[in-house]
Amino acid sequence: MRVMSRTKAREIALHLIFEMGFRKFEEEQLDERLDADIMASISGDIALYAGKLSEEQTAYIRAVVKGVAGHLDELDRTIEANAKGWKFNRLSRMTVAVLRLAIYEMRYVDDVPAAAAINEAVELAKVYDTAEAASFINGVLGAVARADAPAAQPQAPEAGPADA
Repeated sequence: MRVMSRTKAREIALHLIFEMGFRKFEEEQLDERLDADIMASISGDIALYAGKLSEEQTAYIRAVVKGVAGHLDELDRTIEANAKGWKFNRLSRMTVAVLRLAIYEMRYVDDVPAAAAINEAVELAKVYDTAEAASFINGVLGAVARADAPAAQPQAPEAGPADA
């Protein structure tokens, strides 16, 4: 039985985050959705779910999905602030799910660099949304990354000996 990559685990996390757009997040349901028997039962229909989830990948999916649920208001405000010219309620649910996942990873997952989160989000959007959505997501996440990056602090010139 093959073990899934982080990319596939991220994709499963996206599916679960997408579901949040339709119903309230319940932690118990997350455990049920990641149950090996359920994963096996739907693997015939959805190739993504074929394969064994490692403990590390299951922990990653749980942490990311719970993290997104716990930071939902903050993530949605960030999306709204950076989706220039777009009202939040006009964005597709998949676009919102991809943005929530990527922004959460950029801010709270230490081993995912912002550039990797952006690249993965764009690739997910190409699969699950449209090319236009992928470009839009890239722009929004680029703006978020620039806003979140610590600004380079200009160094004050060193004081030299005072002239007498």
